[in-house]
Amino acid sequence: MNILIIDDDADLREILTTKLQKLGFNVVQASDGPSGIKSAEEMSPDMILLDVRMPGMSGVEVLSKMKANPKLASLKVFFLTNVGEAQIENTWLDEKFAKEAGALGFIKKTDDLDKIVERIKQELSV
Repeated sequence: MNILIIDDDADLREILTTKLQKLGFNVVQASDGPSGIKSAEEMSPDMILLDVRMPGMSGVEVLSKMKANPKLASLKVFFLTNVGEAQIENTWLDEKFAKEAGALGFIKKTDDLDKIVERIKQELSV
């Protein structure tokens, strides 16, 4: 299973990559939207973990471009976000926003790493 991580936070990319590779996933990293789109076209990942807030091109813009590309439109995408962590009661808004943007949902960067991995495995039926 191939996973693409698109996030401008190098430390987070490394932590997620290490954890996912230990579980047998093939992981490719991209540090911005344009290189993430290029990587997605080249590898056709089983899942994309996409940062919402990135300089230059936001995750929402990246997902919009992917959805407009027939080759990428059906890819499974989870948004990675720090947004809303202080407002637990607004979590449903983040989930609603993610789905309206075309993502499966969102994963909080602050969540426990095992919880993040379980969510990914569940969606990929691994």
